[in-house]
Formats: sequence, C-alpha cells, structure tokens
Amino acid sequence: MTDEPQARPAKSGLMIVFVTVFIDLLGFGIVLPLLPRYGKAFEADNLTLGLLMASFSAMQFLFAPIWGRVSDRVGRRPILILGLAGSTASYALFGYATSLGKDTVWLGMGVIAWLFLSRIGAGIAGATIPTAQAYIADVTGARERGKGMALIGAAFGIGFAFGPLIGAAFVSSDPNAPPSPWPGYVAAALSGVAMLCAVFVLPESLRKERSGAAERDWFALRRFSDAVRVRGVGLILLTIFLTTFAFAQFESTLALLTEQLGMAYRDNFFVFAYIGFILMFSQGLLVRRLMPGVGEFRMALAGAVLMAAGLLSIGWAGSRGSQALLFGVLPIAVIGFSALTPSIYSLLSLRTSESAQGGILGVGQSVSALARIAGPAVGIPLLDLGLTVPYWTGAGLMAVSVLLVLSLRSVAVRKTTVETV
Repeated sequence: MTDEPQARPAKSGLMIVFVTVFIDLLGFGIVLPLLPRYGKAFEADNLTLGLLMASFSAMQFLFAPIWGRVSDRVGRRPILILGLAGSTASYALFGYATSLGKDTVWLGMGVIAWLFLSRIGAGIAGATIPTAQAYIADVTGARERGKGMALIGAAFGIGFAFGPLIGAAFVSSDPNAPPSPWPGYVAAALSGVAMLCAVFVLPESLRKERSGAAERDWFALRRFSDAVRVRGVGLILLTIFLTTFAFAQFESTLALLTEQLGMAYRDNFFVFAYIGFILMFSQGLLVRRLMPGVGEFRMALAGAVLMAAGLLSIGWAGSRGSQALLFGVLPIAVIGFSALTPSIYSLLSLRTSESAQGGILGVGQSVSALARIAGPAVGIPLLDLGLTVPYWTGAGLMAVSVLLVLSLRSVAVRKTTVETV
C-alpha cells in the first residue's frame, strides 16, 4: 500500500528532476568551453588559470556530501532549489565579470578574483547532483533504480552536447573579438528557468519517517584503507585516478589549443559540441551494446589503449597546427574514455562484496573527484613548457593505465571463477 501513492509522484518527479538537471547542465556546457580563454583574455597566467579551472571541482568534492547530509534532514526539494538559485547567481556574476575591462576593479576586486568567486559559487551550487540522485532513489523501486539513475547520465550527455551549440549563438566568429558577457547571462537564465520548474512543479520525495535517518560520508580514510586491502582494488582505484586525471587535463586545455589553431569563440563551441555528441553516441550505443559480449576487462583495455593513442594524436595535431586533423583524432580519445570509465567501475564493483558496494563505489567517485581537481591544476601550467605537453603527459599516464589494466586480467578471471564455483 505504501508504494501505490508514490507511483504518480515518482513518474512526474523523475521527469522534472531530469528537466531541471538538464537545463542546469546546459548552462555548464555553455560556460566550460569559454573559461580558459576568458581567463587568458583577462591576463591570468597558466598557474592561476589551472587553479581557476580546478576550483569548481574542488567545491563539488567538498560540498556534495554536505548537501547530501542536509537533504537527508530537510528534504531533497529545498536543496535542489537552493542549488539552482546558486547556479543562477553564479552564472550571472560570470557574465557581469566578463563584461568588465581587464584593468577594472569592482568592489575592491579585479576581474580574475570575480571569476574565481563565480566558479566557486557554481561548484558549490552544482554539488547538488548527488541530491538529485537521492531524489531518484526515493521515488524508484529496486527494479527501476538503474533506469532512474541513467536519467542523470543522459542529462549530462545531452547538456554537454547542446550547451555549446546554444553558447555558439552568443559569441563572435572573429578570432580577435573580446570576451562576450552574453553566454554567462544565457546560462544564468537557463538555470533560473530550471529553478522555477523546481519551485512550482517539483514535489518533495523524502518521506517524513525517513528524514534525518541517514548519514553520508564521502572520503573517509578508514573506508579508503579498507578498500585497497581487497586484491586488485588498489590497482583499479589508481587506474581511475590516472584516467580521469588525463581526461581532465585534455578537457581543461582544449580551448587553449583550439585558440592557438586559430579557432574563434564560436568555432571552439562547435568543438565541444562535437565532443558531447561523440560521448552521447559512444555511451548510449557503442559501449552499452558491446559490453555484454566483450566483457569488462577487454572493454577497459581497449578504452585505455584508445585513450593513449587519442591523446598522442591530439598532441600530434597540435604540433602540426591542423584543425582538420584535430577533428579527425578527437573521437579516438573520447570513445576510449567512454569505454574505459564504465568498465573500470564495473570491475571495481565486481571486486566488492554485496554489503560494501555503496562504500567502495563512493571511494571510486572520490578518487575521480580528486583527479578532476588535479587535472587542470597541473595540466594548464604544463602549457608553459609547450602547447602539446599536457597531451604527451596524458598519453604517458594512459600508457601506465594500459599496464595497470593488463595486470587486472588475472584479478577479473579469478573473480569470475569464484562466482561460478
């Protein structure tokens, strides 16, 4: 009887959460491709720019567990609304800051300081994605849980693909044009629409008898030490870190590479939209269909090899100064990442007992979050050594990842044998 009243709110709530997360991520997809170039336009050095890019992920790492714990007490809806309001304000601040002259001081702070504040605010506000996942867990049963969680992944993919296309309409096709504030304002407007959807349409999902019952931790050292004692888990976590670190380097430096290749702001948006559509295609069709037949180990190995080859090829395209070559080789690295990520998390899950799944997978997500902080913080300063150095470095890290995945072969085989017996 308790499940029947939930049926209608579950369906409507799922779609509303999907729409609000999707609209908010459109804003993220608009701002991300611009940030490295805007930082350069306001004369940030590479170290400062790396920290600026890393600040968003750092805030998400710190605040995701906080929002999760608070939502367990006060409900999911107010936290989601608060996050969307924060995104709206942060993107509006980003837009206004980029409308100022590079030497402008506003309220005692320069433009770079305001850009830092806008990204910190966006990171804190965007850390409510786990709360959206908790909302889905509240309104779905065990059988529908996987489909429900897949909506968040779909919102990410679609938002990352279409956000840059929207942003392209609000920037110049002139490579020498100054930064435009309009992408920031458009991102703010989209997040504002998502906030209004949540305010007026989104029902609360957390039942009163469950509120305040759960506590969530994020990166407890005890949990990490317990994880690495399991055979193979330490190697898997290291592979997750290196893979995410290499991809975060690529993601954060790509806009600066396209700038050196003579691409205007609008062309750069099209590059990121291209990547978004490759991610959608590879995750939604290729990997999902091939995984059952190929298996996690082979899929992870193929992904690691493709990522290493793809990053090498991107470095080669940069050294040749060829836009056409860059478009040709980008799918190699992106498809490799799409294949490796779900495979390696599946291997992590397979090495874990039923009772410890949530904790170990949480450790994996924490390791990934740390890599996303370190990637731009290290990768962008590497540009001081040369335009292609981040990609050569990433390819080297992926070569190590290939060896790590190969070392997991016996682990995967043994696990399968134990389960069969």
